[in-house]
Amino acid sequence: MTIDTLTEPTATTRDLTVVPARHYARWAAAVAVIVLLAQFTHGLATNPVWEWHVFRAYIFSDTIVQAVWVTLQLTAYATVLGFLLGTVIAFMRLSRSPVLQTVAWSYIWIFRSIPMIVQLVFWFNLSALYEELGVGIPFGPVFWSVDSNSLIGTIGAAVIGLTLHQAAYAAEIVRGGVIAVDHGQLEAAAALGIPRLRQIRRIVLPQAMRAILPTAGNEIIGLLKGTSVVYVMSIGELFYQVQVIYGRNGRVIPLLLVATAWYVVLTSLLSIAQYYVERRYARGANRTPPPTPLQRVRRVVATQRLLATRQLTEKT
Repeated sequence: MTIDTLTEPTATTRDLTVVPARHYARWAAAVAVIVLLAQFTHGLATNPVWEWHVFRAYIFSDTIVQAVWVTLQLTAYATVLGFLLGTVIAFMRLSRSPVLQTVAWSYIWIFRSIPMIVQLVFWFNLSALYEELGVGIPFGPVFWSVDSNSLIGTIGAAVIGLTLHQAAYAAEIVRGGVIAVDHGQLEAAAALGIPRLRQIRRIVLPQAMRAILPTAGNEIIGLLKGTSVVYVMSIGELFYQVQVIYGRNGRVIPLLLVATAWYVVLTSLLSIAQYYVERRYARGANRTPPPTPLQRVRRVVATQRLLATRQLTEKT
């Protein structure tokens, strides 16, 4: 008996019917999820408590749009200043100076321990501790001073509180990204005579960004939603304005939906921006990155057009 005889299919195996595997539990779970989603969607569409006409009336009103702009301003200021300060604190923790390490560690410990709302109220009431702020010789005469209330307004107190709070978390994010870079590359750069500052700027940070960006993007999204805490300072951001409006007209549910819709839109835009920034900094590690969703859509559309053209050519 030869090998060809053994591998040749017999009449019995040729007549077998291939039956695909049946995943009954998976199908049942999918059906249950679809039913629940359908019920939820039906409730959204038919329950009069949602008051969609009120939602449509306020979603693009001038008051809400202005409040969204204030929310974006607070997020932008706290993000930029917080990550700048956090980067300095991160490198203080990584330095060889025990004084800088201790100060940086203490800052992170204190500002991660105190809730954000407590910090905001503290900065809002700074004038109760220091009526005037001035510049002069330490423990000596003051050359110039100014009233605390006129120097730090409500928005300024909110930005300071959000920035200092964000810097504590940003410092740990940056420090984790720097630690993730192979130390051998710094040794090679030092052997080539590259200055320390250029090593950090051109070698460490570009590689650390791949580790920093996912966590940093998540932190920025959390900060965007966390700006709602400044309502305790009566700042006209999104959540505060929604509270003011439904406090007047009593339409709590639809106005909370207005705030929810805006937060979903803003976080979605930040997520899209994070995706493309991560993709840019991944070029050094991944030379052939996967196609973006837009590129995939274009590829599908081009394929469908090509198939349609071929079918039309075959018919003619």
